[in-house]
Amino acid sequence: MPRHDVIVVGVGGMGSAACYHLARRGVDVLGLERFDVPHNRGSSHGDTRIFRTAYHEHPDYVPLARVAVEEWRALDAATERDLLKTTGYVVAGPPESEAVRGARTSCDAHDIDHETYDGAELADAVPAFDVPDDYEAVYEAEGGLLRAEECVAAHVEGAVAAGGAVRGREPVESWTETADGVRVRTDDGTYTADHLVVAAGAWTDDLVPELASHLVVERQVFRWFVPPEPSVFSPERFPTFVLDTGEREFYGFPSVGRPGVKIGIHHHFGETVDPDDRSALEPRPADERALSDDAARYLPAAAGPTLSLVPCLYTNTPDRNFVVDRVSPSVTVAAGFSGHGFKFASAVGRALADLAVEGSTDLPIDRFSLDRL
Repeated sequence: MPRHDVIVVGVGGMGSAACYHLARRGVDVLGLERFDVPHNRGSSHGDTRIFRTAYHEHPDYVPLARVAVEEWRALDAATERDLLKTTGYVVAGPPESEAVRGARTSCDAHDIDHETYDGAELADAVPAFDVPDDYEAVYEAEGGLLRAEECVAAHVEGAVAAGGAVRGREPVESWTETADGVRVRTDDGTYTADHLVVAAGAWTDDLVPELASHLVVERQVFRWFVPPEPSVFSPERFPTFVLDTGEREFYGFPSVGRPGVKIGIHHHFGETVDPDDRSALEPRPADERALSDDAARYLPAAAGPTLSLVPCLYTNTPDRNFVVDRVSPSVTVAAGFSGHGFKFASAVGRALADLAVEGSTDLPIDRFSLDRL
């Protein structure tokens, strides 16, 4: 049986980053992915992801976000790809909405450079927005977006260039711990390793029974609109954004990658799905209608015909915080990124390499311990 130092199961956002950091340290790493690399069946596709440090979910995320941006910039420099694009980032809504209040708290706690506007001032600064005058907006100039599939590709190419191995279309059927590590069985063969990292997204509960009762897979959908005035949504004129209306939270991007303006509703319909159900990844008329309502009301300059509807998957924990921890001395897991984790992939990959090789990490991941569940 071929033996490696570390086997990584799942080569999406987190798994590809783990392979990269491990290979760059000289570790003999094998990445195994059940689908293509990259693919559109999980949580790491759809062209773009927001990057922000004005983190409204909790101030504890800010130090990790700062590590992540350093790692993304280093990867950009190493690969000469435009992975992290600075467009500015806006979070807006009623002043006491969860997202606006949380962003203010993180900015204050970590001295994040930002500006605040009321709704009228936001509309003057970014004419595409049409929000109530009594809304509040927090603007972070250093925010922006990540090119999701490009990030996965860059991590994989870097891992392979450093001596790592990645195999696509090879699902893991089972694994067992042994006296000297782990044995992993796929439909193509059996491998052994000193350590196993599971970063399998929506399929994690099949591989890590300890998490099966804590992870819920949810269907999410993005819509790309044809704006009547495309230049209004260029990256130079329009930032990434989160708008918390008090009823729901939706978010969007300038026109980057595929044509049009990308908008999504965070946690969409809250629809729990089986990740192996192919129909969950088919767009529906109700998805299009739901995404039309918010665009027409708050972003009318974007509310044109549909160009694309693209479903993806969230894997949620009960508290919407991640799991990045050792399950046993031979197994580490990264899971439950709950729709807001991709931006941290570069830092999480580094933490996973630390945990696999050293058994611990100095990165700020205490919030993501398995024990809290």
